[in-house]
Amino acid sequence: MLFVKYLLMSAGIGMILVAAGILGYDLYLQIEYRRAGATRGGAPLPAPPQLRWRTGLALALLAWAPMLLALSLVVVPSGMAGVRVSQTQGTLPGTLYPGVHLVIPFAENISLFDTRDQLFTTGAAEDANNKQGQPASKLQPLNVQAKEGLTVGLAITVRYRLDPRRLDFIQAHLPQPVEKEIVPAVVTSVWRDLVPSFTVREVFAAKREEVRKRAADAIARKLEADGIMVKEVMLRDIQLPPEYAKGLEDLLLKEQESDRMGVETDIRQKQVRISELEAEAQKAQQVKQAEGQAQVRVLQAKAEADAMQYTLPLKQKQIEQSRLEAEARKEATVKNAEAMAQAKVIDSKAEMERRNLLADAEANRIRITAAADAERMKSEAAILKSNPLLINKIVAERLSDKLQIMMVPADGKFFFANDVLRSMNTANHVSQAEPDGPPQDAPQR
Repeated sequence: MLFVKYLLMSAGIGMILVAAGILGYDLYLQIEYRRAGATRGGAPLPAPPQLRWRTGLALALLAWAPMLLALSLVVVPSGMAGVRVSQTQGTLPGTLYPGVHLVIPFAENISLFDTRDQLFTTGAAEDANNKQGQPASKLQPLNVQAKEGLTVGLAITVRYRLDPRRLDFIQAHLPQPVEKEIVPAVVTSVWRDLVPSFTVREVFAAKREEVRKRAADAIARKLEADGIMVKEVMLRDIQLPPEYAKGLEDLLLKEQESDRMGVETDIRQKQVRISELEAEAQKAQQVKQAEGQAQVRVLQAKAEADAMQYTLPLKQKQIEQSRLEAEARKEATVKNAEAMAQAKVIDSKAEMERRNLLADAEANRIRITAAADAERMKSEAAILKSNPLLINKIVAERLSDKLQIMMVPADGKFFFANDVLRSMNTANHVSQAEPDGPPQDAPQR
């Protein structure tokens, strides 16, 4: 609808501009016509141009139609509400809610009011700027006097909104703006009338919530009569006088110390009581343990006495069994000794038989070895007899293992060969001159 309103307004203004343009153009043509007549002298001129004032007037009058229609359209934005104010009748009853509304141009106008929640704050605000647009550092607490005559600073916040149904009453009877003229005065007067009935201690701690509720009820009741709905009254902080704050702090510390000592005393008493109960419990436990041990000993004695009746026959049987076992071990030992003696006799006989067999085997081996040696000596004697030169070879081999043996012919020209052969011939002659002996003596020489 804002687009339609601005479009109609633009159309009306455009028509007025067109009418002004037409009249201006016609005036320009008439001026040019007069200049042309003055320069030509008595020469004939065309018909003079006509001033189209009727056309311009008609366009100007028609331009008022869209402009009046645009002025009759009023848009109430979201979060706002309005009332009609007539130039002849004053404030008209009824509330105009967000949307498009029609008014009589130049006879009625609309006063807009913010129907959203608003805040009235005193003291240091949490945000940088409060609702009244003042910086937080410039906000001063609401100073009131308590029952003792001491000045107390209150940081309060009142959350309220205007009643949309009573905007006509607010517009007609209350000073504007309401958030600056009515709300601060009412809130301040209520707190300054209420707090003097209480002491500083009651306002600060003991009856703080009661004071807040009574102030909230009084503020809501007074502002409701003026069409203002109070939703919440918050007592955010209380600034005590410096001397009273210091004394109250000392008093609170002493009370805390007293409470702490009382708690410690209760704890000590409970600890003493716990120690007494533990001692009694330990005493009763020891008595019960002693009684139990005595009963256990009595039962053990009775059990031993009863067990002896059955233990004596068992002991006798055990003694008889031990005696029989000893006799059995004795008989077994004798039998084992006899068996060991017989085993030793058998072992000695076997050893003697083994030794006899070994002696026979050794004698048989010696006889066989002697026969083999005799046979070997006979064969060697026969070989030496047939080849006497082997004696020299055997002698040379036995002289040293480092001598090299060479076989040379009997007619060798070397002196060593001649000497060897000569000695061999001499030995042969000596052996032939001696009588023949037994064949086994040759190897012994």
